[in-house]
Amino acid sequence: MNPDVDLTVPLPGRHALRDRLLALDSRLFEFAAEREWPYAERVLPRLSRFANHGVLWGATAAAMAASRTPRGRRAAARGLVSLALASATINTVGKRSVRRPRPPLGPVPAVRRLKRQPVTTSFPSGHAASAAAFGAGVAMESPAWGAVVAPVAYSVAMSRVYTGVHFPSDVLTGAALGVGAALVVRALVPPHAHAVRPAHPRAAAPALPQGEGLTLVVNRASGTADRARWLGDVLPRARIVECAPDEVAAELERAAATARVLGVCGGDGTVNTAARVALRHGLPLAVLPGGTLNHFALDLGVEDARALGRAVEGGEAVRVDIGRFTSGGGEGIFLNTCSLGVYPELVRERDRWSRRIGGWPAGVVAAARVLRADRHPLLAGFGGRVRPMWLLFAGNGTYHRMGLVPGRRLDLADGRLDVRVVHGGRHPALRLLATAVAGPLTRSPAHAAVQVGTLRLTDVPPGTLLAYDGEVTEVEGELTLSKQRNALVVYRPHTPGQGDG
Repeated sequence: MNPDVDLTVPLPGRHALRDRLLALDSRLFEFAAEREWPYAERVLPRLSRFANHGVLWGATAAAMAASRTPRGRRAAARGLVSLALASATINTVGKRSVRRPRPPLGPVPAVRRLKRQPVTTSFPSGHAASAAAFGAGVAMESPAWGAVVAPVAYSVAMSRVYTGVHFPSDVLTGAALGVGAALVVRALVPPHAHAVRPAHPRAAAPALPQGEGLTLVVNRASGTADRARWLGDVLPRARIVECAPDEVAAELERAAATARVLGVCGGDGTVNTAARVALRHGLPLAVLPGGTLNHFALDLGVEDARALGRAVEGGEAVRVDIGRFTSGGGEGIFLNTCSLGVYPELVRERDRWSRRIGGWPAGVVAAARVLRADRHPLLAGFGGRVRPMWLLFAGNGTYHRMGLVPGRRLDLADGRLDVRVVHGGRHPALRLLATAVAGPLTRSPAHAAVQVGTLRLTDVPPGTLLAYDGEVTEVEGELTLSKQRNALVVYRPHTPGQGDG
């Protein structure tokens, strides 16, 4: 037997209060063993076995992710991370600190007992900790999914007493530790729903009963065209056009000629194209997230077809800022970010490899190639001096760290460019890592950060890559980044208590 779970270690000396609590715990266990649990005989032992090694919760998380809703996926991820933290705590600290033997099986009817009895110590219950951690984590992100998971989590915890493998106090302590793990995860990475909603300037936009007057252009390559069909169920009079990526721009122009409201379903690059068309034609924009990341839609607060449908029917809209870049005779806009340096090169390299080996492996290969040690930093002039830098990042609006995860904007109309510069020097990978760790710090030996309305760079070498909303272009000479305040009207469901800005 593993010495970490050696049950031959003698119990510590007598302690009156502890002895009374242990005696009460034993009486509660015997009381539970003597009781008839309606409908439990066929269900609870099987459920207890299915929860071994987190199998039940992995399957539940997979089912939640299969719902293909952003909140369902986030709830599944939060539940699994909370479970992992709880399990690590129980197995490395909990069971090694209190080596309590398992309850005697004498009072437990044979039909309830597990076929394979656990050999680890009894206190606390790992099954109860995992169940509580997963259930609490899910509920913190999605109360609706939490209501579905809670009865299952409760049943798993109770099954440990029912089958005779844990005392009641083992289960209660395990459940408390599981909830504590979920709270720790929430402190590190607050749930999306807990972010403070921005007080965007509200805008006048057409209210379209059942979506009449809305034309939604769907990028078929985004892989989530089914969300557009769900919107068709919510807004049956909306016109929905699905097309290939190379047809998106032309379809958006055709839609803008006749529609009262221009709609788009796709990733950030597709939404960027739609925003340019909407600005040119003076139309409000309805954005349905349909790509991989959907930064703009999620920061805006639009997660699914139901939310967007409610906003369109009610005429609920806000004004948001647009970022602009100009260089020589070229110009463009960005809704999320634009950047110079290693990131645009990483994007281009990733695109080259993704067709051969897939997205995630391509990202790893691209990072290894782009961050090799013999690279030279980009040289560009600003502030009257030519400076070396590995990365210049400019966000359309201030990006905030959410726990350990950077990258959330709480206001899309704050009039600011969030500029981060990673200084040139040796070891680009270490400098980029230091920047990520520094997070909200405005200045470090590796990077600097400032919020401005306009940024001008000079002496940008020919052929320098600039990435914007996932797309890549070339710039040279003088590059100007600026903001166009409250330029675009976008549908967004209003939340109770939101200000008008």
